[in-house]
Amino acid sequence: MTRVLVIGLDPAELEGWDPEPVQAAIARGRARFDEHGIAADYCLVSPGERPEEAVEEALTGHPYDCVVIGGGIRTHEPLVELFERVVDLVRRHAPAAAIAFDSSPEDCVDAALRWLR
Repeated sequence: MTRVLVIGLDPAELEGWDPEPVQAAIARGRARFDEHGIAADYCLVSPGERPEEAVEEALTGHPYDCVVIGGGIRTHEPLVELFERVVDLVRRHAPAAAIAFDSSPEDCVDAALRWLR
């Protein structure tokens, strides 16, 4: 079975955000992976709590066909260094995996499918 890892920010850990809408969108995104018969693991991190360790642990837990890096990590200017470290961790720990980028929690499967077809 095709396996994807989604790396993103944990909405419950972000100050000033109502996590419920984002959590609902993540649930819808997970359901879309199920609809496509793709096993999807999620690694949701908090920028202030050693996120690299969680990402490395997730990457070494299974072989992945694709790793999707979420827009929250990728597009938020203060997190550019975290984004760079996440890309480097994927390169080192999942060198055979494609790297994809989503724009919302609901289009993770679309990002992965661009590489899995």
